[in-house]
Amino acid sequence: MSNSQTFNQAMVSNLKDIHQNFPPPPSLKVAGRLVRMVGMTLEVVGTYAPIGARCQILNGNKPPVEAEVVGFHNDRLFLMPIGDTHGLKPNAKVIPAEGGVKIGVGLKMLGRVVSGSGLPLDGLGAIEVDQYVSLAGERINPLDRHPIHKVLDVGIKAINGLLTIGQGQRVGLMAGTGVGKSVLLGMMTRFTSADVVVVGLIGERGREVNEFVKHTLGEEGLKRAVVVATPADDPPLMRLHGAMLATAIAEYFRDQGLNVLLLMDSLTRFAQAQREIALAVGEPPASKGYPPSVFAKLPQLVERAGNGQENSGSITAIYTVLAEGDDQSDPVVDSARGVLDGHIVLSRDIADGGRYPAIDIESSVSRVMVDIVSKEQLEQARAFKKLYSSYQQNKDLISVGAYRKGADPLIDLAIAKQADLTAFLSQNMEDAFSVEASIAALNETLSKG
Repeated sequence: MSNSQTFNQAMVSNLKDIHQNFPPPPSLKVAGRLVRMVGMTLEVVGTYAPIGARCQILNGNKPPVEAEVVGFHNDRLFLMPIGDTHGLKPNAKVIPAEGGVKIGVGLKMLGRVVSGSGLPLDGLGAIEVDQYVSLAGERINPLDRHPIHKVLDVGIKAINGLLTIGQGQRVGLMAGTGVGKSVLLGMMTRFTSADVVVVGLIGERGREVNEFVKHTLGEEGLKRAVVVATPADDPPLMRLHGAMLATAIAEYFRDQGLNVLLLMDSLTRFAQAQREIALAVGEPPASKGYPPSVFAKLPQLVERAGNGQENSGSITAIYTVLAEGDDQSDPVVDSARGVLDGHIVLSRDIADGGRYPAIDIESSVSRVMVDIVSKEQLEQARAFKKLYSSYQQNKDLISVGAYRKGADPLIDLAIAKQADLTAFLSQNMEDAFSVEASIAALNETLSKG
């Protein structure tokens, strides 16, 4: 008898022993009971359900509390509630739901504001759906995605001219608090050439959600947009689902052959929600309080965006990443920078100086720009950055009068053009610049004088 046959027989024998010592789990139809609640974690015994399954927890005369299985240990399931847990009692009945989590999507979602569960928040009644999709989405073979070769007009002069974004690109908008991330997202939503805009407001303050929808986005911007809002007071699992739902809606419109702009504010809140869940079920922290599962979840979410298969549409995704304390080495910022196709950094110093949008051109990069713009525009963008960087690096010397004119021709030119460079990078909230207008403005800025 060969070694492989002996090995196979031993494996079969071991499997038989395993099945004898560990009988099959109970049916999904068997109800369990709630035995413990620590923080936001619910422990259940007496039933069986896989990771990601939904359960209903009976709550007396109140509506059942919906929860999701996020872990297990021996005969206990760890659940994380999706709704309010007020009023839950020990030994409450827990009923697993059969089948995976499916969310309704459809063309009638345009112009609507929904929760992380897909329920309307705008008071306009139920939403007619065309099909039901999985929150987790379906993985696309990377070799089946068509390459990025078209420019997406976002209406922002500095981005269109110097950090050109392609259809299907994934970009991070890196910034601290209060430097204009939401305003810049609102401008992109109104000015973009994309067919559909999907906005995910993840972990934002409730007041900011209403302001973004009514003022920043506006009535015209909302007509071709879908807003998924999971405010900061939602449970962490709901915030996680909000980001996944926004991506699932974008995937649906991409499959219809449309070019979608997915704006998610913010990727950091998504990571923080996963951190809360992971720590609650006992996962140890690894980097500045973030467990390893956080850094596994980020690429799983981001990789769902991008171009689809041939003859399908695209998802151009812009994720805001909150740099806590303006720290660009924050673990979430660093991880996002590694999985995205470029990043746009907003500077607090520039915002304090009164220039909006406060884009730090020196620290920002679009990794696909070289493949989608003309050689002339690429040379102009490099010349602009060279002049701008020369002035910034010698700004202190220039300010105190220590620099002598004629010492460096490049610095002389940068000083002469500084006002024009600053004017090009500035833009009012109400003004939109197409790609053509942005390139013309860039050419005019460099040719002056």
